Amino acid sequence: MTDLQELILHRRSIRKFTDRPLTFEEKRAILCSALVAPSSKNRRPCRFVLVDDREMINKLMRCKLIGALPLETATWVLVVVADPTQSDAWIEDAAIAATFAQLQAEDIGLGSCWVQVRGRDYNEETSSSEYIKELLEIPAQMEVECLLAFGEKNEERKPYSADKLQIERLHLNKWQHRAPWLDKEITY
Repeated sequence: MTDLQELILHRRSIRKFTDRPLTFEEKRAILCSALVAPSSKNRRPCRFVLVDDREMINKLMRCKLIGALPLETATWVLVVVADPTQSDAWIEDAAIAATFAQLQAEDIGLGSCWVQVRGRDYNEETSSSEYIKELLEIPAQMEVECLLAFGEKNEERKPYSADKLQIERLHLNKWQHRAPWLDKEITY
């Protein structure tokens, strides 16, 4: 795809993947996109752990009680990590990098799914981030934002359509102020 609007409409969370491993070129494209993502004050606090070992992916899938099932069939997982001591905007920077990686995957025909880690728990005593940091030997000062599951799509999802835009969420100049033209002009 070359049209950003079309790419955005077609990118959907994919939770089922074939068993075809990603090629080096596919992985490189995704990684380069994550690495060039903008960051606050160009601090670049993000780091990435690439996981393609099935046993390790299965262990990552246990990082929280629910919500990690997309890892079950993923052939490649990108662990998005950031250093909070480098930037107070590390969460935003990690989210932007993850989004760039997901958009790149869609652009080359692959599926992806975000698995939230930050703010989630492995159990009552251990956060999901702590579990993953220990598992992957990530330094203590780092924080895990998310896991990105990647693979060849094994399910089809329809693109977003204009009727799902929820124009009512837009406000002009002040909260609760709507301009009549918003209903007519904002289409995808």
